[in-house]
Amino acid sequence: MKLTPGTAAFTVFLASLTAVGPLSTDMYLPSLPDIARDFSADAGTVQITLSAHLIAFAGSQLFYGPLADRHGRRPVLIGGFLLYMAGCFASLFVATIDQLILARILQAVGGGASVVLARAIVRDLYEGADAGQMLARMAAIMGLVPALAPMLGGVVQDVYGWKANFIAMGAFGAVLTFMVAVNLNETLPAARRQSAAPLAILRAYRRLIADRRFLKYLAIASAAFCGLFAFVSGSSFVLQGLYGYSPIAYGLCFGAMAGGYVAGSLTGGRLVRRLGIDATLRFGGFCAALGGLLMLTGLLTTPSALGIVAPIVIYGFAMGATMPQAMAGALTPFPDIAGTASSLLGFLQSVAGALAGLYVGHGADASAMPMVGTIAAMGVTTFAIAMSGRKRQGLT
Repeated sequence: MKLTPGTAAFTVFLASLTAVGPLSTDMYLPSLPDIARDFSADAGTVQITLSAHLIAFAGSQLFYGPLADRHGRRPVLIGGFLLYMAGCFASLFVATIDQLILARILQAVGGGASVVLARAIVRDLYEGADAGQMLARMAAIMGLVPALAPMLGGVVQDVYGWKANFIAMGAFGAVLTFMVAVNLNETLPAARRQSAAPLAILRAYRRLIADRRFLKYLAIASAAFCGLFAFVSGSSFVLQGLYGYSPIAYGLCFGAMAGGYVAGSLTGGRLVRRLGIDATLRFGGFCAALGGLLMLTGLLTTPSALGIVAPIVIYGFAMGATMPQAMAGALTPFPDIAGTASSLLGFLQSVAGALAGLYVGHGADASAMPMVGTIAAMGVTTFAIAMSGRKRQGLT
Protein backbone atom coordinates (compact mmCIF):
# COMPACT_ATOMS: atom_id res chain seq x y z
CA MET A 1 0.00 0.00 0.00
CA LYS A 2 1.39 3.40 -1.03
CA LEU A 3 1.72 6.21 1.51
CA THR A 4 -0.65 9.12 0.76
CA PRO A 5 0.37 12.71 1.65
CA GLY A 6 -1.90 14.25 4.28
CA THR A 7 -2.63 10.98 6.03
CA ALA A 8 -1.50 10.07 9.53
CA ALA A 9 0.55 7.16 8.14
CA PHE A 10 2.47 9.52 5.85
CA THR A 11 3.21 11.91 8.72
CA VAL A 12 4.41 9.07 10.95
CA PHE A 13 6.64 7.78 8.15
CA LEU A 14 8.29 11.19 7.63
CA ALA A 15 8.70 11.54 11.40
CA SER A 16 10.40 8.14 11.45
CA LEU A 17 12.87 9.35 8.83
CA THR A 18 13.78 12.37 10.95
CA ALA A 19 14.02 10.11 14.01
CA VAL A 20 17.02 8.23 12.59
CA GLY A 21 19.37 10.99 13.78
CA PRO A 22 18.23 11.22 17.41
CA LEU A 23 17.82 7.43 17.65
CA SER A 24 21.43 7.00 16.54
CA THR A 25 22.68 9.28 19.31
CA ASP A 26 20.16 8.89 22.12
CA MET A 27 19.67 5.14 22.28
CA TYR A 28 23.24 4.38 23.25
CA LEU A 29 23.74 7.31 25.64
CA PRO A 30 23.19 5.11 28.73
CA SER A 31 25.95 2.85 27.36
CA LEU A 32 28.66 5.53 27.21
CA PRO A 33 30.08 4.84 30.69
CA ASP A 34 30.12 1.08 29.95
CA ILE A 35 31.81 1.66 26.58
CA ALA A 36 34.42 3.76 28.36
CA ARG A 37 35.12 0.89 30.78
CA ASP A 38 35.24 -1.76 28.03
CA PHE A 39 37.81 0.15 26.01
CA SER A 40 39.62 1.77 28.99
CA ALA A 41 38.87 5.19 27.51
CA ASP A 42 38.15 8.52 29.20
CA ALA A 43 34.93 10.49 28.82
CA GLY A 44 36.39 12.86 26.24
CA THR A 45 37.51 10.00 23.98
CA VAL A 46 34.19 8.16 24.23
CA GLN A 47 32.38 11.41 23.49
CA ILE A 48 34.11 11.45 20.10
CA THR A 49 31.80 8.56 19.11
CA LEU A 50 29.05 11.18 19.39
CA SER A 51 30.81 14.20 17.89
CA ALA A 52 32.47 12.27 15.04
CA HIS A 53 29.08 10.75 14.26
CA LEU A 54 27.47 14.18 14.19
CA ILE A 55 30.21 15.72 12.03
CA ALA A 56 29.97 12.84 9.53
CA PHE A 57 26.18 13.08 9.67
CA ALA A 58 26.51 16.77 8.87
CA GLY A 59 29.05 16.37 6.08
CA SER A 60 27.06 13.70 4.29
CA GLN A 61 24.06 16.02 4.11
CA LEU A 62 25.97 18.36 1.79
CA PHE A 63 25.91 15.63 -0.87
CA TYR A 64 22.52 14.02 -0.31
CA GLY A 65 20.51 17.17 -0.96
CA PRO A 66 22.01 17.97 -4.40
CA LEU A 67 21.93 14.28 -5.36
CA ALA A 68 18.25 14.06 -4.44
CA ASP A 69 17.48 17.30 -6.31
CA ARG A 70 18.93 15.58 -9.39
CA HIS A 71 17.90 11.93 -9.05
CA GLY A 72 14.81 12.10 -6.83
CA ARG A 73 14.18 11.28 -3.17
CA ARG A 74 13.61 7.49 -3.23
CA PRO A 75 16.89 6.14 -4.70
CA VAL A 76 19.02 8.41 -2.55
CA LEU A 77 17.13 7.38 0.59
CA ILE A 78 17.61 3.68 -0.16
CA GLY A 79 21.34 4.10 -0.77
CA GLY A 80 21.75 6.04 2.45
CA PHE A 81 19.96 3.42 4.53
CA LEU A 82 22.16 0.63 3.15
CA LEU A 83 25.23 2.50 4.41
CA TYR A 84 23.52 3.19 7.73
CA MET A 85 22.82 -0.49 8.34
CA ALA A 86 26.40 -1.41 7.41
CA GLY A 87 27.70 1.01 10.07
CA CYS A 88 25.33 -0.36 12.71
CA PHE A 89 26.40 -3.94 12.21
CA ALA A 90 30.10 -3.04 11.90
CA SER A 91 29.86 -1.73 15.48
CA LEU A 92 29.26 -5.30 16.68
CA PHE A 93 32.75 -6.42 15.65
CA VAL A 94 34.99 -3.58 16.83
CA ALA A 95 37.94 -4.28 19.12
CA THR A 96 39.03 -0.72 20.00
CA ILE A 97 37.42 2.65 20.62
CA ASP A 98 38.99 3.92 17.38
CA GLN A 99 37.24 1.19 15.40
CA LEU A 100 33.95 2.06 17.07
CA ILE A 101 34.42 5.69 16.05
CA LEU A 102 34.96 4.59 12.43
CA ALA A 103 31.83 2.42 12.51
CA ARG A 104 29.87 5.34 13.92
CA ILE A 105 31.13 7.54 11.08
CA LEU A 106 29.90 5.00 8.49
CA GLN A 107 26.55 4.82 10.26
CA ALA A 108 26.31 8.62 10.20
CA VAL A 109 27.24 8.95 6.52
CA GLY A 110 24.30 6.70 5.67
CA GLY A 111 21.88 8.23 8.17
CA GLY A 112 22.37 11.76 6.83
CA ALA A 113 20.08 11.02 3.90
CA SER A 114 17.02 10.47 6.06
CA VAL A 115 16.69 13.82 7.78
CA VAL A 116 17.66 15.87 4.69
CA LEU A 117 15.14 14.15 2.46
CA ALA A 118 12.33 14.10 5.02
CA ARG A 119 12.50 17.91 5.08
CA ALA A 120 12.84 18.06 1.29
CA ILE A 121 9.76 15.87 0.84
CA VAL A 122 7.80 18.25 3.08
CA ARG A 123 8.92 21.19 0.92
CA ASP A 124 7.98 19.26 -2.23
CA LEU A 125 4.41 19.09 -0.96
CA TYR A 126 3.92 22.11 1.38
CA GLU A 127 5.13 25.69 1.90
CA GLY A 128 5.01 28.51 4.47
CA ALA A 129 2.81 27.97 7.52
CA ASP A 130 1.57 24.68 6.03
CA ALA A 131 5.16 23.42 5.95
CA GLY A 132 5.72 24.70 9.48
CA GLN A 133 2.64 22.91 10.74
CA MET A 134 3.63 19.66 9.00
CA LEU A 135 7.17 19.83 10.37
CA ALA A 136 5.74 20.53 13.83
CA ARG A 137 3.53 17.44 13.62
CA MET A 138 6.51 15.37 12.54
CA ALA A 139 8.57 16.81 15.38
CA ALA A 140 5.87 15.95 17.92
CA ILE A 141 5.88 12.33 16.77
CA MET A 142 9.65 12.21 16.38
CA GLY A 143 9.96 13.60 19.90
CA LEU A 144 8.81 10.24 21.21
CA VAL A 145 12.12 8.77 20.02
CA PRO A 146 14.40 10.80 22.30
CA ALA A 147 11.81 10.25 25.04
CA LEU A 148 11.84 6.48 24.65
CA ALA A 149 15.25 5.71 23.13
CA PRO A 150 17.39 6.39 26.24
CA MET A 151 14.95 4.45 28.42
CA LEU A 152 14.89 1.54 25.99
CA GLY A 153 18.64 1.84 25.56
CA GLY A 154 19.10 1.72 29.33
CA VAL A 155 17.07 -1.48 29.58
CA VAL A 156 18.94 -3.06 26.65
CA GLN A 157 22.24 -1.98 28.19
CA ASP A 158 21.40 -3.52 31.56
CA VAL A 159 20.14 -6.80 30.06
CA TYR A 160 22.20 -7.41 26.91
CA GLY A 161 25.08 -4.91 26.89
CA TRP A 162 25.88 -1.95 24.67
CA LYS A 163 26.25 -3.82 21.35
CA ALA A 164 22.59 -4.83 21.39
CA ASN A 165 21.65 -1.17 20.96
CA PHE A 166 23.36 -1.15 17.57
CA ILE A 167 21.41 -4.25 16.52
CA ALA A 168 18.20 -2.37 17.31
CA MET A 169 19.31 0.66 15.29
CA GLY A 170 20.15 -1.52 12.30
CA ALA A 171 16.76 -3.23 12.47
CA PHE A 172 15.02 0.16 12.49
CA GLY A 173 16.98 1.13 9.38
CA ALA A 174 15.95 -2.10 7.66
CA VAL A 175 12.26 -1.42 8.28
CA LEU A 176 12.52 2.10 6.84
CA THR A 177 14.45 0.85 3.79
CA PHE A 178 11.62 -1.57 3.04
CA MET A 179 9.00 1.19 3.40
CA VAL A 180 10.86 3.56 1.08
CA ALA A 181 11.26 0.83 -1.54
CA VAL A 182 7.68 -0.47 -1.37
CA ASN A 183 5.38 2.25 0.01
CA LEU A 184 6.81 5.67 -0.95
CA ASN A 185 5.99 7.44 -4.22
CA GLU A 186 8.55 9.85 -5.66
CA THR A 187 7.66 13.45 -4.65
CA LEU A 188 10.08 15.38 -6.87
CA PRO A 189 8.68 15.83 -10.42
CA ALA A 190 11.13 15.38 -13.29
CA ALA A 191 10.52 18.97 -14.40
CA ARG A 192 11.95 20.33 -11.11
CA ARG A 193 15.13 18.28 -11.05
CA GLN A 194 18.42 20.16 -10.97
CA SER A 195 21.88 19.59 -12.33
CA ALA A 196 24.30 17.72 -10.07
CA ALA A 197 27.34 19.28 -11.76
CA PRO A 198 29.78 20.71 -9.18
CA LEU A 199 29.45 24.28 -10.46
CA ALA A 200 25.66 24.08 -10.34
CA ILE A 201 25.79 22.82 -6.75
CA LEU A 202 28.20 25.61 -5.76
CA ARG A 203 25.90 28.21 -7.34
CA ALA A 204 22.97 26.85 -5.37
CA TYR A 205 24.92 27.00 -2.10
CA ARG A 206 26.09 30.54 -2.91
CA ARG A 207 22.50 31.56 -3.52
CA LEU A 208 21.50 30.25 -0.09
CA ILE A 209 24.40 31.85 1.77
CA ALA A 210 23.63 35.22 0.18
CA ASP A 211 20.02 35.17 1.41
CA ARG A 212 19.57 37.00 4.74
CA ARG A 213 16.31 35.21 5.54
CA PHE A 214 17.97 31.83 5.19
CA LEU A 215 20.92 32.90 7.35
CA LYS A 216 18.68 34.15 10.15
CA TYR A 217 16.66 30.93 10.34
CA LEU A 218 19.87 28.92 10.07
CA ALA A 219 21.39 30.85 13.00
CA ILE A 220 18.30 30.26 15.16
CA ALA A 221 18.28 26.53 14.41
CA SER A 222 22.03 26.20 15.01
CA ALA A 223 22.09 28.08 18.30
CA ALA A 224 19.14 26.13 19.69
CA PHE A 225 20.66 22.85 18.55
CA CYS A 226 24.00 23.67 20.22
CA GLY A 227 22.24 23.86 23.57
CA LEU A 228 20.41 20.60 22.95
CA PHE A 229 23.55 18.75 21.89
CA ALA A 230 25.42 20.08 24.89
CA PHE A 231 22.87 18.20 27.00
CA VAL A 232 23.04 15.11 24.77
CA SER A 233 26.86 15.05 25.02
CA GLY A 234 27.28 15.76 28.70
CA SER A 235 24.14 14.61 30.49
CA SER A 236 25.03 10.94 30.87
CA PHE A 237 28.35 11.79 32.53
CA VAL A 238 26.81 14.53 34.69
CA LEU A 239 23.66 12.71 35.80
CA GLN A 240 25.14 9.19 36.01
CA GLY A 241 28.74 10.04 36.92
CA LEU A 242 28.38 13.11 39.16
CA TYR A 243 24.89 12.54 40.59
CA GLY A 244 24.86 8.72 40.65
CA TYR A 245 21.81 8.04 38.47
CA SER A 246 21.36 4.53 37.05
CA PRO A 247 21.07 4.07 33.24
CA ILE A 248 17.30 3.62 33.54
CA ALA A 249 16.87 6.67 35.80
CA TYR A 250 18.97 8.68 33.38
CA GLY A 251 16.76 7.49 30.53
CA LEU A 252 13.69 8.72 32.40
CA CYS A 253 15.27 12.16 32.83
CA PHE A 254 16.14 12.30 29.16
CA GLY A 255 12.61 11.22 28.36
CA ALA A 256 11.24 14.14 30.39
CA MET A 257 13.21 16.53 28.22
CA ALA A 258 11.87 14.83 25.10
CA GLY A 259 8.35 15.13 26.50
CA GLY A 260 8.89 18.86 26.69
CA TYR A 261 10.01 18.77 23.05
CA VAL A 262 6.79 17.03 22.01
CA ALA A 263 4.68 19.58 23.90
CA GLY A 264 6.62 22.45 22.33
CA SER A 265 6.17 21.00 18.84
CA LEU A 266 2.42 20.72 19.30
CA THR A 267 2.25 24.25 20.71
CA GLY A 268 4.37 25.66 17.89
CA GLY A 269 2.22 23.93 15.29
CA ARG A 270 -0.83 25.74 16.64
CA LEU A 271 0.85 29.11 17.17
CA VAL A 272 2.29 29.32 13.65
CA ARG A 273 -1.21 29.29 12.17
CA ARG A 274 -2.25 32.29 14.27
CA LEU A 275 0.97 34.25 14.74
CA GLY A 276 3.21 33.30 11.83
CA ILE A 277 6.68 31.79 11.79
CA ASP A 278 8.66 34.74 13.20
CA ALA A 279 6.41 35.37 16.21
CA THR A 280 6.43 31.66 17.02
CA LEU A 281 10.24 31.71 16.90
CA ARG A 282 10.35 34.64 19.33
CA PHE A 283 8.18 32.68 21.74
CA GLY A 284 10.41 29.61 21.41
CA GLY A 285 13.56 31.70 21.82
CA PHE A 286 12.23 33.21 25.05
CA CYS A 287 11.55 29.73 26.44
CA ALA A 288 15.06 28.60 25.47
CA ALA A 289 16.64 31.53 27.30
CA LEU A 290 14.40 30.93 30.33
CA GLY A 291 15.31 27.24 30.58
CA GLY A 292 19.03 27.87 30.15
CA LEU A 293 19.21 30.70 32.68
CA LEU A 294 17.20 28.76 35.28
CA MET A 295 19.63 25.85 34.94
CA LEU A 296 22.66 28.12 35.32
CA THR A 297 21.14 29.88 38.33
CA GLY A 298 20.40 26.55 39.99
CA LEU A 299 23.93 25.26 39.46
CA LEU A 300 25.48 28.42 40.88
CA THR A 301 23.19 28.56 43.94
CA THR A 302 21.95 25.10 44.95
CA PRO A 303 23.47 22.43 42.66
CA SER A 304 21.33 19.33 42.23
CA ALA A 305 20.18 16.89 39.57
CA LEU A 306 16.67 18.38 39.75
CA GLY A 307 18.18 21.78 39.01
CA ILE A 308 19.34 20.35 35.68
CA VAL A 309 16.40 18.10 34.79
CA ALA A 310 13.56 20.59 35.39
CA PRO A 311 15.06 23.44 33.29
CA ILE A 312 16.02 21.08 30.45
CA VAL A 313 12.33 20.19 30.11
CA ILE A 314 11.69 23.90 29.48
CA TYR A 315 14.57 24.00 27.01
CA GLY A 316 13.18 20.91 25.29
CA PHE A 317 9.81 22.67 25.00
CA ALA A 318 11.61 25.61 23.40
CA MET A 319 13.34 23.31 20.92
CA GLY A 320 10.01 21.85 19.85
CA ALA A 321 8.50 25.29 19.33
CA THR A 322 11.57 26.61 17.51
CA MET A 323 13.19 23.99 15.30
CA PRO A 324 10.30 23.09 12.93
CA GLN A 325 9.51 26.76 12.33
CA ALA A 326 13.13 27.71 11.68
CA MET A 327 13.35 24.88 9.15
CA ALA A 328 10.11 25.92 7.45
CA GLY A 329 11.26 29.53 7.27
CA ALA A 330 14.60 28.52 5.77
CA LEU A 331 13.18 26.14 3.13
CA THR A 332 10.04 27.97 1.98
CA PRO A 333 11.76 30.48 -0.38
CA PHE A 334 13.61 27.72 -2.25
CA PRO A 335 11.21 25.14 -3.74
CA ASP A 336 13.53 24.49 -6.69
CA ILE A 337 16.52 23.57 -4.49
CA ALA A 338 14.73 22.27 -1.38
CA GLY A 339 17.11 19.32 -1.03
CA THR A 340 20.18 21.53 -1.27
CA ALA A 341 18.73 24.04 1.22
CA SER A 342 17.91 21.21 3.61
CA SER A 343 21.46 19.90 3.21
CA LEU A 344 23.15 23.19 4.05
CA LEU A 345 20.82 23.81 6.99
CA GLY A 346 21.47 20.34 8.38
CA PHE A 347 25.22 20.49 7.79
CA LEU A 348 25.87 23.81 9.52
CA GLN A 349 23.47 23.07 12.35
CA SER A 350 25.14 19.72 12.99
CA VAL A 351 28.67 21.12 12.85
CA ALA A 352 27.71 23.75 15.42
CA GLY A 353 26.25 21.04 17.66
CA ALA A 354 29.33 18.85 17.27
CA LEU A 355 31.64 21.69 18.32
CA ALA A 356 29.49 22.32 21.37
CA GLY A 357 29.59 18.59 22.14
CA LEU A 358 33.38 18.46 21.90
CA TYR A 359 33.69 21.36 24.32
CA VAL A 360 31.25 19.85 26.81
CA GLY A 361 32.66 16.31 26.54
CA HIS A 362 36.14 17.25 27.72
CA GLY A 363 34.86 18.50 31.06
CA ALA A 364 31.59 16.68 31.66
CA ASP A 365 33.06 13.96 33.89
CA ALA A 366 34.48 16.55 36.30
CA SER A 367 31.90 19.35 36.39
CA ALA A 368 28.42 20.20 35.17
CA MET A 369 29.41 23.78 34.33
CA PRO A 370 30.59 23.23 30.71
CA MET A 371 27.25 21.64 29.84
CA VAL A 372 25.08 24.05 31.80
CA GLY A 373 26.99 27.17 30.70
CA THR A 374 26.68 26.15 27.04
CA ILE A 375 22.93 25.52 27.33
CA ALA A 376 22.39 28.91 29.00
CA ALA A 377 24.51 30.78 26.45
CA MET A 378 22.80 29.13 23.49
CA GLY A 379 19.32 29.75 24.91
CA VAL A 380 20.03 33.47 25.25
CA THR A 381 21.60 33.54 21.76
CA THR A 382 18.55 31.86 20.23
CA PHE A 383 16.24 34.47 21.77
CA ALA A 384 18.48 37.35 20.69
CA ILE A 385 18.56 36.19 17.06
CA ALA A 386 14.82 35.57 17.00
CA MET A 387 14.24 39.12 18.24
CA SER A 388 16.64 40.69 15.72
CA GLY A 389 15.11 42.58 12.80
CA ARG A 390 11.76 42.93 14.58
CA LYS A 391 11.49 46.66 13.88
CA ARG A 392 12.07 46.14 10.17
CA GLN A 393 9.65 43.22 9.94
CA GLY A 394 6.89 44.59 12.15
CA LEU A 395 5.22 42.52 14.81
CA THR A 396 4.61 39.34 12.76
